[in-house]
Amino acid sequence: MTVRAPFEIHWNSPEELAALQSKRLPQVLEWASASPFYQERLFASGAPPTSVDLPSLPLTTKQDLRDQRPFGMLAVPRRRVATYHESSGSAGQATPSFYTEQDWEDLVERYARKWVAITAEDTFLVRTPYALMLTGHLAHAAARSRGATVVPGDNRSLATPLSRIVEVIRDLRVSLTWSMSTETLLWAAAARATGLDPTSDFPELRALFVGGDPLTPERRQRIGEIWGVPVVEEFGSTETGSLAGQCPAGSMHLWADRVLFEVLDPVTGTSSPEGRGRLVVTPLYREAMPLLRYDLEDDVEVSYTACMCGWPLPTVRVLGRSAWEYRADGRPVTQHDLEAAVFGLPARYGVLFWRARAGRNGLVMEFEVAPEYRADAVARLRTAVQEALGIVPDLRPVAPGSLVPHGLLTASQDVVKPRSLFAEHEDWDRAVLYH
Repeated sequence: MTVRAPFEIHWNSPEELAALQSKRLPQVLEWASASPFYQERLFASGAPPTSVDLPSLPLTTKQDLRDQRPFGMLAVPRRRVATYHESSGSAGQATPSFYTEQDWEDLVERYARKWVAITAEDTFLVRTPYALMLTGHLAHAAARSRGATVVPGDNRSLATPLSRIVEVIRDLRVSLTWSMSTETLLWAAAARATGLDPTSDFPELRALFVGGDPLTPERRQRIGEIWGVPVVEEFGSTETGSLAGQCPAGSMHLWADRVLFEVLDPVTGTSSPEGRGRLVVTPLYREAMPLLRYDLEDDVEVSYTACMCGWPLPTVRVLGRSAWEYRADGRPVTQHDLEAAVFGLPARYGVLFWRARAGRNGLVMEFEVAPEYRADAVARLRTAVQEALGIVPDLRPVAPGSLVPHGLLTASQDVVKPRSLFAEHEDWDRAVLYH
């Protein structure tokens, strides 16, 4: 299944790839020496660290970035900064990120490494946040760099409810989309709510690009079946841009020619190029805000075993975050585990939306399912969860529309500009946010 890679290859083995990384590290350390944070931590006394010293340097954490906001991580004069971004993440605290124009060249190139190529013939819907986050701006810039027509759909704007997005995909003949994977399920439900069939009524659609939320192989397969197109996954962050992308064989490959990756054993504190642990990254082309051994806090499994696609890059399985692991009746539970069980149910059951709560008294799961499949779905899901986790869940099937209301799928909100003059029947207490 060897296919041409959507990026230039200047190495033929893991050893040559490591040599390419080592060649870049002196530049990375030089850039880092201009950052107030790294000046104080690494360069204040004694000889500055070299490439050989990198594995022994302390980790850079998300909290470090938060503590240094706004300018403690900045390594270039402010006049050279092209864009500033923030990601609040799960902690609710802003994590700053700066990029120069040169940094953006690298960001765009890595994002555009899709095996379903972005072309000038495409109409590309961006359905991730613009605001302060990187994700929407990155997809927008990458699509424009390839000549595509961009539709800036956002996903945190009152002006683009789900019904409007479905209308845009159909009427503008959108061929590529970028969103969280959960969004694609919501679009499918919204389309069906208006009598459209996602598989047949959007013939221009070529692929769904997804990232930003956990995605098991089971759910990725289900989304592909619903829409009848490839689902191409991406892994990255606002602090780093794209770190990995999916190949035609379905594996995720780390962009190790642009970023140095380590797998950290959280128990021993040691790291290695592959294995299972937490992913630590050192971007090799990051000038505005260099990051040395940045702990993403994501649990992964990295392998250098050759992939059938032929891309000479390590593969990665993203397992989520241990911080998001809960315990039910004393046993560990992750969303990844439960999602695999839910989307292992037969497609004809129509189960798309679910939720669960873990606690000392066990695991409670609710999921939408049509009445005629309720008994079979409960029996199958109970067996799957028990086999995977050793827990007998309290399963509560609910009618379609209980977790994702029909009104959310069909609402068409009219958002207008703020104003100060109103008719007598209008609510002028909402002058600034009238809609």
